[in-house]
Amino acid sequence: MRRSTLPVPAILKKREATVISREVEIPTNDGTIDALLTWPETTGKLPGVLQLTDGLGFRPAHADLSRRIAEHGYVVLTPNIFYRTTRPPAFDFEPDFQNERTLNRFREITGPLTPEAMTSDGGACIDFLATQKTVSPGPMAVVGFCFAGQFALRVAAARSDRIVAAASFHGGNLLTDTDRSPHLVLPRVKARLYFGHAVNDRSMPADSVAKLEAALRAWGGTFQSEVYDGALHGWMIPGGKVYHREHAERGFAKLMELLDSALHASVPA
Repeated sequence: MRRSTLPVPAILKKREATVISREVEIPTNDGTIDALLTWPETTGKLPGVLQLTDGLGFRPAHADLSRRIAEHGYVVLTPNIFYRTTRPPAFDFEPDFQNERTLNRFREITGPLTPEAMTSDGGACIDFLATQKTVSPGPMAVVGFCFAGQFALRVAAARSDRIVAAASFHGGNLLTDTDRSPHLVLPRVKARLYFGHAVNDRSMPADSVAKLEAALRAWGGTFQSEVYDGALHGWMIPGGKVYHREHAERGFAKLMELLDSALHASVPA
């Protein structure tokens, strides 16, 4: 297990571009996903990236993150992953996972997102991205945060025909002892993988990280897995109590390295 420390590595210089966002709707077998589509103003076609929000759902911080990713030359689709239950905000009160009210609401919105639902929704989002005139016909990527780390992994497995890069930041329950553990989809994954883990994470403790890394080595694909020293679960998303700016910037740099190496380098200027 590699433990990640500061300083933040250098990343490609941000591309100067006007970024456009619009609300879109994506039909699925279970309803209609409300989503945000974000892209830099361009006359060309750019790779598509699916951003899957954390367990608190879509909020301005994720819209800002979509914009940052788009500024580097990507078309970013950020769906409301909890559309079966609610429109944003997913929480109409200040969430605190130490109290039962928050836990009950979290179980309510995440319950319908079974492995099958993640696979179905992810496929619908990838197909929608593929129809956008600004999206190139080549490979795509997916990134998930917190609860959606496993969502990203399942999409990479189900849509290995398009997904060549997948990232998870402070992903929870990526490896469990059940026959529905997310790591069991690895044999179907062809993407490069990146896992950024939190410290003292009850949803992904150190022994689970070690077991996941053993499974990744057995899988044999290209991956990186590291623990961010001093970063608690949820550190990547601004606005939260555990947001850690320095580690978040380092995580964003690692995401851009993954996307640029797997996607953007193959797209003509």
